[in-house]
Amino acid sequence: MTAIVENHLRHVDIPAARPEWVTDEVITSLAARVFRDENGTESVTAYAPYDSREIATIPASTAEDVRQAVEAARLGQVAWRKRDFRERAQVMLNFHDLFLTEQDKLIDLVQWEMGKARFTAWQEILQVANITRHYARVGHRYLKPKGVRGAIPGLTKVAETRVPKGVVGIISPWNYPFYLGVGDAVPALLAGNAVVSKADSQTALTLLFARELMGRAGLPTDLWQIVVGRGNVVGTALIDEVDYICFTGSTATGRTVGEQAGRRLIGASLELGGKNPLIVRADADIAKAAEGAVASSFANTGQMCIHTERVLVHTDVYDEFRKAILDATQSLRLGQTFDYTVDIGSLASPAQLATVAEHVEQARAAGATVLTGGRARPDLGPLMYEPTILEGVTSDMTVCHEETFGPVISLYPFSTDAEAIALANEGSYGLSASIWSKDSHTARTMAARIRSGSVNINDGAAAAAGSIEAPMGGMGDSGLGRRHGAEGIRKYTEAQTVAEQRGMALGPPPSMTLDKFVALTNGQLKLLRKLRVR
Repeated sequence: MTAIVENHLRHVDIPAARPEWVTDEVITSLAARVFRDENGTESVTAYAPYDSREIATIPASTAEDVRQAVEAARLGQVAWRKRDFRERAQVMLNFHDLFLTEQDKLIDLVQWEMGKARFTAWQEILQVANITRHYARVGHRYLKPKGVRGAIPGLTKVAETRVPKGVVGIISPWNYPFYLGVGDAVPALLAGNAVVSKADSQTALTLLFARELMGRAGLPTDLWQIVVGRGNVVGTALIDEVDYICFTGSTATGRTVGEQAGRRLIGASLELGGKNPLIVRADADIAKAAEGAVASSFANTGQMCIHTERVLVHTDVYDEFRKAILDATQSLRLGQTFDYTVDIGSLASPAQLATVAEHVEQARAAGATVLTGGRARPDLGPLMYEPTILEGVTSDMTVCHEETFGPVISLYPFSTDAEAIALANEGSYGLSASIWSKDSHTARTMAARIRSGSVNINDGAAAAAGSIEAPMGGMGDSGLGRRHGAEGIRKYTEAQTVAEQRGMALGPPPSMTLDKFVALTNGQLKLLRKLRVR
């Protein structure tokens, strides 16, 4: 293989990081929406990835604040669950229209707090718009009572109904603060629940602004509470109080959340990490595969749970694909602007930058080749790092199996479909996968053998994630439960069976002995078997 290819990413000037409309008064107004005792003194401070300057100091909630927030939400939920679904849906449709009108401000906040490129920030608006509209329009179908066969057909009338959990806790991450913070709250609220959200301290303003818009849309004040603070205080207290917990984050933290929820016997939905593979078969359209790999690898600066980290390429097309993906990567525009002139933004924190640099340097020192990228770009911003492609990565390197969560991918050759599937299934994760091939039948056959919650064919990651009527989630260490689709709203409810017995009672009549009743029933069972009755 060739030596390192020189990177030619275009330079972009660093702008003023703080959006002009975000005044101190605006920040104070948003921060006031955090649920906290008025005498509280704790706070958290976030710093802008664009320039490392302070964004805001936000009031921090205590464990007692969380308890009171849940109590207030529980009181509000009593009236909310009694509302007709159409009334709840109208609030969400009002919210849909409001945040589309205010999307430029939302996008500004997402960029300022998290550092991503503007197009990636806009994609959060698109996703939440689709989710909100979908559940508001068809959520009643997912939740409507379903008639089922009773113990005695004709005499036992049975319906499966869905009832709200009560108060849902949502712990959302910093990488997609609007999509993951609001996209999970919308179906929970539509299902008749109240919600208490723990906003990530890095991106609290985004969620607080969304809550302001939801209030303007008609959502009752107590029904959606926002708490902020350290995970081991606020997150732990939240799980101790709510009736269901929805968590998105690392696998390590997800295990702790699951254990705590399990001790309380409450349900949990956990979307966790991934080391997602992308397979390029010999018959793939190489140009499109390279473009798709770049999009799924470097979007959001690689800080995306479903982004590609391992690219598996058939040996017959390896060199051709390698050149194509290098060309596509080197054409990316790297920088920090509040417009659509750049493709790749900043990493979100010094910790993320340290992890990315450590993975790359450890691999380089152990013999891997950096084909492009592989360096920080402080000239463009304090947390900027170039999109990076590695080659020659081996199993003893950290980057091979551990999630990097940054703009770093590795290329691996394979010779057969069976080998590609085996490589794709290596490790304990199973969140997202991609197959590029002109043979749809073979690609679908391969997809069934890959341990992954989603498999995209001739797309990197967006096709499955954007199909909001289909469930999205992981297998193995990538979590449990699903968002989107029917399960994305039903998980916030309990299944309740309502059975009404009419006419004769179940069991033997007073005039019949037990042995005769047993014999009669056994005869009926044999008859039903012969008649193939379900």
